[in-house]
Amino acid sequence: MVGIAYAGICKLPKDRQPPLDLAFQWASEAETVRGHNRMVNREAANLTELFKAQGRRTAILKGAANARLYPDAFIRQCGDIDIWVDGGRESVVALLQDLGIMPAEPVTMGRFFFSRNRPYDELYAEAKEILSVSGHHVHLTHSMNGIEVEVHFKPSSGNQNPITNKRLQRYLTAELENVELVPEGFCVPSLKFALVMQLSHIQRHFLASGVGLKQIVDYFVLLQNAPDSDRKEIAGLLQKFGLYRSCEALMWVLGQTLGLESERMLCPPNEKLGMRMLKQILLGGNFGFYEKGVHLSMLPRWFFKRKRERRFWVFAPSEIFWMKAAYWKRTIRSIPIRIKLRKLSIRDLV
Repeated sequence: MVGIAYAGICKLPKDRQPPLDLAFQWASEAETVRGHNRMVNREAANLTELFKAQGRRTAILKGAANARLYPDAFIRQCGDIDIWVDGGRESVVALLQDLGIMPAEPVTMGRFFFSRNRPYDELYAEAKEILSVSGHHVHLTHSMNGIEVEVHFKPSSGNQNPITNKRLQRYLTAELENVELVPEGFCVPSLKFALVMQLSHIQRHFLASGVGLKQIVDYFVLLQNAPDSDRKEIAGLLQKFGLYRSCEALMWVLGQTLGLESERMLCPPNEKLGMRMLKQILLGGNFGFYEKGVHLSMLPRWFFKRKRERRFWVFAPSEIFWMKAAYWKRTIRSIPIRIKLRKLSIRDLV
């Protein structure tokens, strides 16, 4: 949020501006954000050309695609690059291996677990490689010119509920037929895609760990840029995609904190849910990193997370249920890694 806040400070009258030393510090950080955004745009364009040469369609998700919608395209603090590549999981992984940006022979759980007399650091790296391929993207183990990249073979992490997720993924996949090449040199999806995909992303992260103000401001910018026809279409799909109650809360947050007009909202705001969402955003931030319970030792942290889940049943009961099922599935599947590394907790690997 540094770049956005600094842009606002620059508009203050001279008698309301911060002390000079603080202003210089913020100016330096804001310029760093600008420089990083330019690097992200260049690398996104390079990746687009790289995959285009292989006959693959691509789209930049979130990040740089959102930044270009801001009044100043370089003030949003970008992180990694999320790029969707068509072809499905097996095809995309094989392509990344052929291009040399993933190991040619991915580590299998069997080879990892039954190998003997291996240095711990090597085993640790292999365990991280096994966990780097998720259900919807590949996190490249090596950065691209200093920028972390996630290559998506599905349009979204989606919902945990398999029924609503199937509807959601089908809609998003169809919308990816409408990608647009922008002057920055990469392709972006439609605003309808962005509104659905990022609302699902906000709900998933909010329920599982936490979201930050950057994601909230992003959604405000999306709604400001979306035409009435897109907002009306998405509004009619919220129940179908299992996103309605989280959207009610988000609309209240956007109205209260950023002044979103009611005619731009996807659904009527829910004050009760919205207050709970805003409290959690301010308490934990992105990925809930600032919430004290996250930094407890293993057993107290486990109980904290289970207690936290119960607080969010009201937002999406079915989603919480399927989140629990997914948690136990991941726990069981990662037992060989825990045994081999002699670690009960492997959260630093993910």
